[in-house]
Amino acid sequence: MTRPNPLQWIGYAFGRGLPDSMREWVRKDLTGKYATPRHIVRGLVPFTPLFVVFLLFPGELWLRGLMVLLALLLALFYTIAFMPMNRAHRLAKHGLPADLENPERARRRALERAKYAAQHPH
Repeated sequence: MTRPNPLQWIGYAFGRGLPDSMREWVRKDLTGKYATPRHIVRGLVPFTPLFVVFLLFPGELWLRGLMVLLALLLALFYTIAFMPMNRAHRLAKHGLPADLENPERARRRALERAKYAAQHPH
């Protein structure tokens, strides 16, 4: 499985596509184990320049730190709130089904449905 180099990964974090040779890596990145923490980290990368600019503002360090904290909290909120849509968009952008999900999660849901159907027949 081909992995992106650091420059490719930064471009990927900013929304650029990766070559077709990395499609399997993208699938694993977006649906594999720890996909949610990876999404959060990837989602915060584009905000880093804004955080740096806030630190360069004139004023007390604590005030600039609070500006960064507020921006970080807002970035976290939007990153998490739009995670399903962003994941679907990235999957489609790389030629994968937009509704692709973690295989383990799909297996657990299928077991739950079977268990429910066995307990509550129609």
